[in-house]
Amino acid sequence: MKMLYLDIFSGIAGDMFIGALLDLGVDAAKLERELKKLKLGGYHLHIARGRKSAIAGVKFDVHLAHEHDHEHTHDCAQEHGDHAHEHQHEPHHHHAHEDHDHQDQRNFSDIKQLISRSKLSAWVKKKSVSVFQRIAEAEGKIHGLPPAEVHFHEVGAVDSIVDIVGAAIALELLGKPRVFASPVVEGTGWVRCAHGRFPVPVPATLAILGARGIGITQCDEPHELVTPTGAALLAEFVESFGAMENLVAGKIGFGLGVRDNKTRPNVLRAVLGSQSKVGSTRKQSTLNSQPSTGLDWETDRVAVLETNLDDCTGEILGNFVETALAAGALDVFHTPIQMKKNRPGVLLTVLCAETDADKFSELMLRETTAFGVRKTTAERRKLQREFAEVKTPLGNVMVKLGRLGGKVVQAAPEFEAARKLAAKAKMPVKQIYEAVEKSAKQLKR
Repeated sequence: MKMLYLDIFSGIAGDMFIGALLDLGVDAAKLERELKKLKLGGYHLHIARGRKSAIAGVKFDVHLAHEHDHEHTHDCAQEHGDHAHEHQHEPHHHHAHEDHDHQDQRNFSDIKQLISRSKLSAWVKKKSVSVFQRIAEAEGKIHGLPPAEVHFHEVGAVDSIVDIVGAAIALELLGKPRVFASPVVEGTGWVRCAHGRFPVPVPATLAILGARGIGITQCDEPHELVTPTGAALLAEFVESFGAMENLVAGKIGFGLGVRDNKTRPNVLRAVLGSQSKVGSTRKQSTLNSQPSTGLDWETDRVAVLETNLDDCTGEILGNFVETALAAGALDVFHTPIQMKKNRPGVLLTVLCAETDADKFSELMLRETTAFGVRKTTAERRKLQREFAEVKTPLGNVMVKLGRLGGKVVQAAPEFEAARKLAAKAKMPVKQIYEAVEKSAKQLKR
């Protein structure tokens, strides 16, 4: 599985994120073609290679038709910055709000409708709306409004819709890698926005990161580094935040920002790669010595969700297992346990991606009799997996192979294929498994 590491030493904004992914190899023409599915007019894209503080990368810009190619920053909070200027945009679906200064701005409901009506992929729609939802909830708390009624001001503008939907499209075009990031670093000072001047970090950025439990640390850069849109992208896509760990860099991309910062180049560094198959504790081999033989297993992290139940019927448990697996859980199981007062009970366990922990915790609380869920994070060690067709005297069967040190150590038939072959040959499935095991022995050498 590919992984994307966002090195946000100089913050993140929507345009910087897309620029970095374009620099990693996302096809600009495909991105533009997908964006047209929004049926959103009044803009055109400028994508160009450039340099910022001697770092070469990609600058992604959305130019609005009425601006006459006037360069601007198009992220909500970026418009707080030095290059700020206010825009008035015609809405895609007009909703008049007499009590609001910006009557032609979109609210969250309008944006959700615009995205859901498009012919974008289901994943891009879901993720784009989720990013906007995070901003709407944060802004709603700040201004005392329900999320659906939040007017997005600059964020609801055409350019920022393009930023957020474009970010989801770019990730999909990159193959939907798992996303990790360095700790969030923000600058200091003041910014100008539609409601006046605010200290950095702005309220929306703080609220968006806080809602996801993401820490923020300020540095001595006298500018805003993390925009609300950038914060929402981090909150939606990043599994965990920390220093690089066994990161093997396949490609490195740079998304260029607008400013010339005082203390650091205004770029977002994105690394597309994988984790080293050798553990982090392995000692580096010295020159002229034999390199040590590390195990070539794959590693990743998963969330482990658990709850003890003593009053849950078998029907409810069975339904939960089916529902959770259909929703994308990696595994679901329950184990008999003895609880207090000598009651028989079950330990219900769900394994899922770290980013899905809240989703499945909610499912456990809603669909079972649980009053609480325990969450831990576990590291996994996995054999390198591949699928191959194995020839047996009874016919060919698709087999999942597990390799370690280049050798096949596991060979498991694909059950449905084995079952069909058994039905065709009119014999027990276990005989198909035996035949596959015999043939697979040749691969294990």
